[in-house]
Amino acid sequence: MKFRYAMVCSSNQNRSMEAHCLLKRQGFDVASYGTGAHVKLPGPSLREPNVYEFGTPYKQMFDDLRRKDPELYKRNGILPMLKRNIGVKLAPQRWQENSADGTFDVVFTFEEKVFDMVIEVKDNHEEAAVGARLTLDLCQELEATDSWEEKVDDIISTFERQNRRKIVYNISIY
Repeated sequence: MKFRYAMVCSSNQNRSMEAHCLLKRQGFDVASYGTGAHVKLPGPSLREPNVYEFGTPYKQMFDDLRRKDPELYKRNGILPMLKRNIGVKLAPQRWQENSADGTFDVVFTFEEKVFDMVIEVKDNHEEAAVGARLTLDLCQELEATDSWEEKVDDIISTFERQNRRKIVYNISIY
């Protein structure tokens, strides 16, 4: 069975894009979204984030930050993150404006507040990579079953036990 997946995160594009990138490389039909009002990337201080509109191309963000302070944004991982994102898709998309692009069979959210928006996890590069890998593992488990409706609870329980992580999920039948 082939599913269509959506990765949804807050306004920062790290977790959803890391998962999107990994699943795309593995041949999955996947899209990614943010839920905030804007895309916010760390700036020189907590009070000075870099704020972009959804739809701003990742290349434009990359060039802007490279022009502002290339050493800072390279050191804090933002330039490498944006470079990765450029290879995945043109620009960040907002869930509220783009979820009608199609029906998704499985929607992953990476924060409880995002889960609530779709039916405060600290974001960093290491957790994004771990979350993306776990997402891939779970997607592969779902794809491997002939009858996901009957086995989804067992798949989730086994996954939680093996990875020592609790998954918050909701099954919606249309």
